[in-house]
Amino acid sequence: METIQLKDIKKTFHLGGETVRALDGITLTVSRGDFVAIIGTSGSGKSTLMNIMGCLDQADQGEYWLEGVPVNQLDRNALADIRNQRIGFVFQGFNLLPRTTALENVQLPLVYRRGKQKNNPVKKAEKALEMVGLAERMHHEPNQLSGGQQQRVAIARALVTDPAIILADEPSGNLDSRTTEEILALFQRLNDEGITLVLVTHEMDVAEHAKRVVDVRDGRIINDYEISHRRYAPGHPAGCDRPVPSP
Repeated sequence: METIQLKDIKKTFHLGGETVRALDGITLTVSRGDFVAIIGTSGSGKSTLMNIMGCLDQADQGEYWLEGVPVNQLDRNALADIRNQRIGFVFQGFNLLPRTTALENVQLPLVYRRGKQKNNPVKKAEKALEMVGLAERMHHEPNQLSGGQQQRVAIARALVTDPAIILADEPSGNLDSRTTEEILALFQRLNDEGITLVLVTHEMDVAEHAKRVVDVRDGRIINDYEISHRRYAPGHPAGCDRPVPSP
């Protein structure tokens, strides 16, 4: 079953009297359980594509279905509900609230749910933190956590709503090489459990940890292929014989 279907997506921005076509006819399908890396240089359109997939922005033209729901036909409230309930976000900058514990940060998407019963948000948040290996750190605040641990909290927050898909935008951008491998190992384990992931990156060595690479250039997909020799992070069972990179 397709989680995401995009058909002929176009997006144009007007900047200082200049018209920039950020996306120029993107057609893309992401199946349930897939792990897709979207790669491209700065200005390629990959972040615009991520924003449209995450319902943070809307296309000028084209069609978008998320789990069979026609996203381009939804109003603002329905889009907010989709973002809160069906999409998990992981950003480069973590976006955690300071002076708020990891447990409280992870609960936030459940607190802000509209018109939906909030069953045991604390237990759900605890389970999400256990999934990312932070059961013993759930009462720590962000300034008491390392960068890698903060990104794990952000991943737990993305998981807590049981989303249809997790979108990760340059999730290793603020991390050293060792911590990047730890986060990629976590993504690979979550994907092994059936979680659908789309990761945006400009680094090919990061993209090769996914199952599939979508190469975006000048607002178009120029290549879309399965990875024949996938890289496994040292923390993943299939990559345990690989040396862990130095920080």
